[in-house]
Amino acid sequence: MTHLLEEIKVVDLASFLAGPGAATLMADYGAEVIKVEPPGGDGYRRLHGQWETDYNWQLTSRNKRGISVDIRKPEGHGVLLKLLEDTDVLVTNFRNDQLEKYGISWASLHEKFPKLILAQLTGYGNVGPDKLRRGYDSTAFFARSGMMQMMKPKDSAPVFPPGGVGDHASAMSLFAGVMMALFKREKEGEGSFVETSLIANGAWTNGMQLQGAISGFDLGELLQKSTRSPLASVYKTRDDRFVILVFTNPNKEWPEFAQAMKHPEWLEEDRFKDVRSLLKNRNDAQKVFADAFSTMTLEEVSLSLDEYHLTFGVVEGLTDVVHDAHLVENGVLVKTESSDPAFEWTIANPIKISGEVSKSVGDPPGYGEHTRQILTAHGFSEDEIATLIDVGAVFDQKG
Repeated sequence: MTHLLEEIKVVDLASFLAGPGAATLMADYGAEVIKVEPPGGDGYRRLHGQWETDYNWQLTSRNKRGISVDIRKPEGHGVLLKLLEDTDVLVTNFRNDQLEKYGISWASLHEKFPKLILAQLTGYGNVGPDKLRRGYDSTAFFARSGMMQMMKPKDSAPVFPPGGVGDHASAMSLFAGVMMALFKREKEGEGSFVETSLIANGAWTNGMQLQGAISGFDLGELLQKSTRSPLASVYKTRDDRFVILVFTNPNKEWPEFAQAMKHPEWLEEDRFKDVRSLLKNRNDAQKVFADAFSTMTLEEVSLSLDEYHLTFGVVEGLTDVVHDAHLVENGVLVKTESSDPAFEWTIANPIKISGEVSKSVGDPPGYGEHTRQILTAHGFSEDEIATLIDVGAVFDQKG
């Protein structure tokens, strides 16, 4: 066996990012993943007005084969059930009411295919008043979880979050749940219903702050009333770059920071003589630190802070990140086998297992690219395939 999951078969009946992202992780480690698209193609292809070369589609549909099926038609529903006969995992972002509507509820699938694992991603979970609410990562993961409040600048509106972040985090949880279900199946011999949601992952991701609120310490409210600690803030350098400081042991790091910034006199001022005084006069400290950073280049700041082993990060632009040699060396950015110059590189999945390798990255499937191959492999004759195409139950590249 070349890859860890190559004996696992997955049907990806999900759209956009979180559900399909979990299937991508399985595909990376060798699982056979069949991407099922609706008539006309998955809307995720056209997220930015593109078609075959959309970069979102390339990232999340790599190493998959594609078929287009109209599961609303009886013939298309029959095709899906035929695919599931030898499938280990069905991934979907349909809500429970939609699963019922399409005849693929957990109860009905478990009765037909007792070893099948159904992996479901929803916005807000399967119970409660919001179970039917449509959710995206910006609304369910960031906004509803309180995370956007934590990113809100004082006296300003919350910042709109970057796309796909909550989806990728949620994809990791769904993937982990599937792996646990596969392990459980090895022990008990039957499949499971695995579910997670954007709101559950948002709350877990924002767990430190939410646990604080449970105990009566609402950091979000506090940050709207006072300035963030000057030792955990963002500063601008002379060459218009930004540096973020995160000092977790301020009693030790505050004197070192003053030395690193070439301002030991700060420690002699009553306002800043110790951490308690510093935080009491945080607004003054913010301005003093900002003025000091504004006189130094990013290189000078980096060298000075590194000398004292202080924790900081440089706020990088996206183009800088995708050309970062350190990320290439660590296998975070990997070359693909695609001939598309826009898809020469991609982002690797973040999991490394000793003795195991991910598959080389290939192109995502074109719309209906493998419809005929997949149907043939599942026992459909040429005449049956032609009939399915004629009645609009399945679609190939030509239709």
